[in-house]
Amino acid sequence: MLDIPLNELALLAVAILAAGVAGGLIAGLFGVGGGTVLVPALFYAFSVLGLGGESNLHVAIGTSLLTIVATSWRSLGAHRKHGAVDEEILKTWTPWVAGGALVGAAIAGFTSMEGLAVVYGVCLILVAAQLGLLPEHVTLRREMPTGWWRRGLGGLVGLLSAMMGIGGGSLGGMVMTLCGRPIHTAVATASGFGLAIGSAATLGFVVFGFGAEGRPPLSLGYVNVPAAVAMGVLTAFVAPYGARLAHRLDKTVLRRVFAVYMLLTAISVMIKAF
Repeated sequence: MLDIPLNELALLAVAILAAGVAGGLIAGLFGVGGGTVLVPALFYAFSVLGLGGESNLHVAIGTSLLTIVATSWRSLGAHRKHGAVDEEILKTWTPWVAGGALVGAAIAGFTSMEGLAVVYGVCLILVAAQLGLLPEHVTLRREMPTGWWRRGLGGLVGLLSAMMGIGGGSLGGMVMTLCGRPIHTAVATASGFGLAIGSAATLGFVVFGFGAEGRPPLSLGYVNVPAAVAMGVLTAFVAPYGARLAHRLDKTVLRRVFAVYMLLTAISVMIKAF
């Protein structure tokens, strides 16, 4: 039996439910698997309620990754109905993204909470700057990389996404927009990376988190099972509504809203960790 007052359990439940709904909308809108909502929400909830300790950020990230599996599947299906997914990119990039995610989970297992916070915050700030400050037509090249460039960039997207607890939409979407893909196509296609990232990275977070100190109760490795189940159901249910909304918004508005949100999230997590 967990020694937690009922009012604190209720507060944790409310935080999980609210984050699940918000995470589903974010996943559908931006293809990021909801991790930009779920990770900080769980991290703050565990800390405020005095659950766990030095592994709280690891558990928040691992839990977010498990929810990505169901959410990305639902979000990808909704985007496919709009014909926005580039199936060739999804097919050729996914194996390298998955491999990078597994490596990222292994690295995260040996990284301190402060180190993970820096990776999370810096990566989100870079993506936010690219989306919020640069016009959409600014690109580095007209076609997506192939060969070893594809393998390297795909692996890096998976690695960093696993260490951040996101579905690949933030970094994968950034790569695609810089390579000339429209924002809606980038968001839709990158949402498909989430299934590979979530599956591979969750396995890694479970394995490398076994026996770790400072984990919240009911955690399997670095994955909190009750929170993952509750958030996974909610995000998977809500994600298609976010995807539909994404196709009704102006491209410029979509980019700026995404950028501002990620910037605020990055700052809040780094402040809390340090």
